[in-house]
Amino acid sequence: MKGKIIIYTGNGQGKTTASLGMAMRAVAHGKKVVIIQFMKGRKNTGEYLLKDILPDNYEIHQFGRKEFVNLSNPSDIDKGLASEGLKFAWKKLEEQPYLMILDELNVAIKVGLVDIETVKKLILKRTEKTTLVITGRYASNDLIEMADIVTEMKELKRKRQYDATEGIEF
Repeated sequence: MKGKIIIYTGNGQGKTTASLGMAMRAVAHGKKVVIIQFMKGRKNTGEYLLKDILPDNYEIHQFGRKEFVNLSNPSDIDKGLASEGLKFAWKKLEEQPYLMILDELNVAIKVGLVDIETVKKLILKRTEKTTLVITGRYASNDLIEMADIVTEMKELKRKRQYDATEGIEF
């Protein structure tokens, strides 16, 4: 039996945060975790800063720019970075980490940065040793069908718009 496929999707907050909670659990049990962030390149996020604090079994790699991706018209740079990230995921999967998080991959698929057929092949390549967690809005029906667990984050209330808070949202 292969490792699980877990998807966190939806328009509410907490998709990346939920996956990072799993990462912390795995690291605490001495398990190898590889996080690959698509469309993200900011080095001041808590999950990125942790790489210098946690033991060697916590890896995080970013394949994005500091700027946000124009979702209606992604640049060739964004496409190239996402493609690099997917190739890197294939390479890291060969190491059979206990947990691999593909952060914002759902969005990267939706806006055409990566090909869903390639992602499906990647998912099928995992062994029983690796659980894959895929985050981001817009999870495709194909990936939902392949998944063992799918959780939709749904915003029920937002009192007001505010800037993201260091240590809470990033």
